[in-house]
Order: sequence, then structure tokens, then C-alpha cells
Amino acid sequence: MKKTKLGEFEELVLLTVIVLGEEAYGVEIKRELEERLNEKLSVGSIQSALKRMEDKGFLTSEFGEATQKRGGKRKRIYGATPLAHRVLHEIKTVRAGLWTSIGDLGQSLKPI
Repeated sequence: MKKTKLGEFEELVLLTVIVLGEEAYGVEIKRELEERLNEKLSVGSIQSALKRMEDKGFLTSEFGEATQKRGGKRKRIYGATPLAHRVLHEIKTVRAGLWTSIGDLGQSLKPI
């Protein structure tokens, strides 16, 4: 696996960017993650993760069109880079291998 680190929260944000596609902007990423995690998140935590991943080369961003609904402000829309896809695939492979190694224990794990 490549030495580039991707934290758990960053991984979730990155996966959400991919799921949302052209709708991957701050507020929508936050909404989607809150729904899936069933918890409240701060806008700052999302923005920090997006900035870190853009700096690491996992994301690109561009401004969308200004809209009246947003008071003339433009959305910053994010997209995953080929590096992000490659690293996510590596992480998925490692996790799947670990779950396979756990074997029957994995089925006996109970939620807390």
C-alpha cells in the first residue's frame, strides 16, 4: 500500500464526494454524511477534510455557477482524482483481506 495516509473521516468524506458526483459541495457532503452516520457534523470538520485531501492530491475543486438561491454565491464542487480512486481501492482490498482473515469471528461480532 502507498504511504499516503487517509484518515477514517477523510475516507468517509472522499467516498461521499464520489457518491454525490456533480453535487459534491460542502453543504450536500455534510447532509449526506450526517444522514448515513446518523450524527451531526460541523461544517468546519467537512471543510478541513476537503482542504487536506485537496492538498494531498485526492480531490480537485472548481466553482459552479452563481445562483440567486445562494445570494449570488458560487458552490465549490469537488471531484475525486485517479489517485483517490487508487488509494480507496487499496484500502478496500486491505479491509476485505482483514475481514476474511477474521473468518467466523466476524459473524459473531455484535454491535455495542
